[in-house]
Amino acid sequence: MDKYEALRHYFGYTGFRGGQEKLIDAVLCGRDALGIMPTGGGKSICYQIPALLFGGITLVISPLISLMKDQVMSLKDAGIHAAFLNSSLSYEQMQAVYRNLREGKYKILYIAPERLETAEFLSLARQLAISFVAVDEAHCVSQWGNDFRPSYLGIADFVERLPMRPVVAAFTATATEKVRHDIIKKLRLRFPDT
Repeated sequence: MDKYEALRHYFGYTGFRGGQEKLIDAVLCGRDALGIMPTGGGKSICYQIPALLFGGITLVISPLISLMKDQVMSLKDAGIHAAFLNSSLSYEQMQAVYRNLREGKYKILYIAPERLETAEFLSLARQLAISFVAVDEAHCVSQWGNDFRPSYLGIADFVERLPMRPVVAAFTATATEKVRHDIIKKLRLRFPDT
């Protein structure tokens, strides 16, 4: 399956919107990327298509619990194995997700940035074949932004602790030049395509 077939089969679209294909191609070629697209501009397609085409699992880091739930429900409806890990899950639900991760049952895992800081998740992540890390709402890494989240500062360290560095891409709706610079620097993106 190629990117066009995945787009049609899973999402029902016949073509990409402006900017999507360039970012998808960069990620599929193993390059880091920074996608700044307006709300409703289709950022999620930019990480979901590569996630489906890569061999391993994709982690989508997001601070928005409601978005995670909506995205996972939509992906499951499309026949894509996905899950989320955040504070809305009970201990039993969380353990079930961990078990399914160990068994390789997911293509996409949405995760709150705070979860990356736990020893339990880091230990598990080091055993997974993580192909791609997508950072949604990436402006949260910048103290120049309105939605600064300190846990976003730990994402680059988490990635560096993995046995092999996956492709990393950051996505946000708006970013000033300062915020854009902060995203690249604090997530340690390597010569990202934009």
